Amino acid sequence: MLKVGITGGIGSGKSVVCKVFEALGIPVFNADNAARYLMEHDERLVASITLLLGKDVYEEGRLNRAKVSDIIFRQPEKLQQLNALVHPVTINNASAWVSRQSTPYIIKEAAIFFESGSYKEMDVMVGVYAPLEIRISRTMARGGQTRDKVLEIISKQMNEEEKMGRCDFVINNNDSDAIIPQVFRLHEQLLNRAK
Repeated sequence: MLKVGITGGIGSGKSVVCKVFEALGIPVFNADNAARYLMEHDERLVASITLLLGKDVYEEGRLNRAKVSDIIFRQPEKLQQLNALVHPVTINNASAWVSRQSTPYIIKEAAIFFESGSYKEMDVMVGVYAPLEIRISRTMARGGQTRDKVLEIISKQMNEEEKMGRCDFVINNNDSDAIIPQVFRLHEQLLNRAK
């Protein structure tokens, strides 16, 4: 089974592209959603996060993301430590999920494939690209964040051109190139490669 990674910066439209693949019957593992779930439901991980960031980051079993963001903003080294706890658990969860699939190929969606090194487990890497201003406006619209906050998030991510340069395929999600035909073409290529 071919393992395909889909990546891109915040607001690039990874999730939209993945929904098209899902409509074609391809299973998609969303690493960010899995990490969020595991950070609240994996007992060992919850204990480790509590030890790292303090008891008050959890309220009635729910992770208070605003408190986590505040801690990380004040103590940037805590982000690396948090990632070192969360990434291995999420990667193991993804591996278990992959082993249950039976399609010619599967997709794993994650923003930080290259940063985490997990791209090495993929057979093919696909980037979803959108120009900076489109990414900013999309992120502001969906999350209610200020432009400055979105730019701060983007500044902490890998340079988009570098990220796309490391991918085997790039889907342009720029509001002028239609996504569906690009996904259909790539789907055919991936099916052929999976044979």
